[in-house]
Amino acid sequence: MAVTRTFSIIKPDATRRNLTGAVTKMLEEAGLRVVASKRIQMTKDQAEGFYAVHKERPFFGELVDFMISGPVVVQVLEGEDAVKRNRDVMGATNPADADEGTIRKTYAESIEANSVHGSDSDENAKIEIDYFFDENEIVG
Repeated sequence: MAVTRTFSIIKPDATRRNLTGAVTKMLEEAGLRVVASKRIQMTKDQAEGFYAVHKERPFFGELVDFMISGPVVVQVLEGEDAVKRNRDVMGATNPADADEGTIRKTYAESIEANSVHGSDSDENAKIEIDYFFDENEIVG
C-alpha cells in the first residue's frame, strides 16, 4: 500500500469539549501522521465553499451554521491508504451505527455534531487539503 494523504477536520463540538488532543491521539494510534494542522475559526464563506457540494440539500444551512459555531482544527494526515484508514478510525457518520473504539462512537454528540470530517476519496482529499493549506504549510 502506498503512503497517501487525507484531510481531516476536528469539528466545533469536539473543540468546544477540548478533545483535539484525544482525537489526534486516536488518529496517530491508527497509523496516521499529522503533517499539517491549524486551529481556525471558519468563516461563513469558507464553510459555504467547502460544503458547496451539499448546497441543494435541506441541511446545508444548518451544516454551515454548525461549522462556524466555534473553532475547528483542520489537518493533513499521512499514512498507508490514508483516506480509508482515516474513515475506518472515524467510524460511521451516525454515531449510533459506528463501531466501538471509533472517534464518532467515542466522542460524537449526534449525527450532526459527530466530531470529525474526513475526505471520502483521494481526489477529494487533494481538493480539501488545497482548500485550507498552502503546500509550504505541509511538512512531512
